[in-house]
Amino acid sequence: MSQFWLYLNLGLEHVLDWNAYDHILFFIALVASYTFTSWKKMLWLVTIFTLGHTLALFLSTYEIVIVDTSWVEFLIPASIIITAIYNILTASNKEKAYNPKLLYFTTAFFGVIHGLGFSTYFKMLSSGFSSKIFPLLEFALGIECAQAIVVLCVLILAFIAQNFFRVSKRDWVLIVSAIVIGIVLPILRDNFNAI
Repeated sequence: MSQFWLYLNLGLEHVLDWNAYDHILFFIALVASYTFTSWKKMLWLVTIFTLGHTLALFLSTYEIVIVDTSWVEFLIPASIIITAIYNILTASNKEKAYNPKLLYFTTAFFGVIHGLGFSTYFKMLSSGFSSKIFPLLEFALGIECAQAIVVLCVLILAFIAQNFFRVSKRDWVLIVSAIVIGIVLPILRDNFNAI
């Protein structure tokens, strides 16, 4: 397998790994309130998250930023819960009255947090290469593709729930966000106790 496909596949597996489902839960919460008609906003959010994730991997791989992993492991589920709570608080709004710059900034920040969570493993994988830029970009492309798969699945489920089972958009957002919070709360508690 060529280096390109190796790191692309690692990026895909990083997001779609059921044993490390934090990315999946984050993206479920991030796009729960969107539909196919708002695909441009979602594309921006996913790309901004990937840029933050890639920036964190770059800074950590080249040891520009060194962080305590226990804090990162706590902040990852915290970012998921914050996103889900935001959904719950704004679920009744027909069109979310939000500041897009703030949303994009927080999404990038959460991308940085999630990227720092994977940086140790990525450093170990790329240690044999003199230049880590190309593996990093290939890995980021794999992440972007995997995130697109997760987003597409969430949108399809939302479409089915809202159009065939007549679940209101508000109820869909509340149910999905509550499920995400229920899954992530024990992880947050365990990681808080590990700090």
